[in-house]
Amino acid sequence: MAFSCSQAPYLNPAVPFSGTIQGGLQDGLQITVNGTVLSSSGSRFAVDFQTGFSGNDIAFHFNPRFEDGGYVVCNTRQKRRWGPEERKMHMPLQKGMPFDLCFLVQSSDFKVMVNGSLFVQYFHRVPFHRVDTISVNGAVQLSYISFQPPGVRPANPAPITQTVIHTVQSVPGQMFSTPALPPVMYPHPAYPMPFVTTIPGGLYPSKSIILSGTVLPSAQRFHINLCSGSHIAFHLNPRFDENAVVRNTQINNCWGSEERSLPRKMPFVRGQSFSVWILCDTHCLKVAVDGQHLFEYYHRLRNLPAINKLEVGGDIQLTHVQT
Repeated sequence: MAFSCSQAPYLNPAVPFSGTIQGGLQDGLQITVNGTVLSSSGSRFAVDFQTGFSGNDIAFHFNPRFEDGGYVVCNTRQKRRWGPEERKMHMPLQKGMPFDLCFLVQSSDFKVMVNGSLFVQYFHRVPFHRVDTISVNGAVQLSYISFQPPGVRPANPAPITQTVIHTVQSVPGQMFSTPALPPVMYPHPAYPMPFVTTIPGGLYPSKSIILSGTVLPSAQRFHINLCSGSHIAFHLNPRFDENAVVRNTQINNCWGSEERSLPRKMPFVRGQSFSVWILCDTHCLKVAVDGQHLFEYYHRLRNLPAINKLEVGGDIQLTHVQT
């Protein structure tokens, strides 16, 4: 089976946004749209999977409307003409709050996950392979749009309640040698905590790691570790009991000096969802929270490809992990 590399994500795209989907839609492709609903401007936004940039042919129009109690419209537009609306009379999003939308393309339909839970299925009215563009407009601020190519799934998957991204392993501890292998997607009720997975190919400049989740209402602390063997190359540790975001490195069970400075207030809030974007650069890791750059962490362990394991633990529920 031929594996395709992931398309590079769009980071902090300005709205209205239109961007190319490289290779078009494929059965098994998952597209994640992460952002925040604006509380001040407008009462609607839309995510459109369309042919070209004109908006005349939209295979799937996903349109949350914060009016009349809140509902979501799904539709298809062909040659500038809208078809019959499908309305879901439930609004899983909140104004002023971050969100994580995952669109899973399957042979018969789109499955849409909102903050990790299956929200709606929309059966194809036109062949999905015609779609080559994603467009977002309306009352939203975007953090990122990311793409997961089709992966290997179990022969008899359970009914999808949440779609979870896991990386491919052949035997425990042994990674596939090619970093181009996409993560495996398969249905799973929730991420177990603590959560551990491999980073295929380890770190290298331009490599991104994305995590989304929700902080538990009574949270004290949680951590995200990037590990190299028994060492922790990067320890990200939001502490609600200290109102701090601590960064550090542990070598041979010994912690180094902590870094705590932040350009603004604590970005993580008890009971609220979040996204963390870790971008590896030549000299440092660049970390953004909810699409906003937060800090840089200069590499203390410089053998980047050896940093090949992700660990997450503490007082959160994960909804999406991409390594």
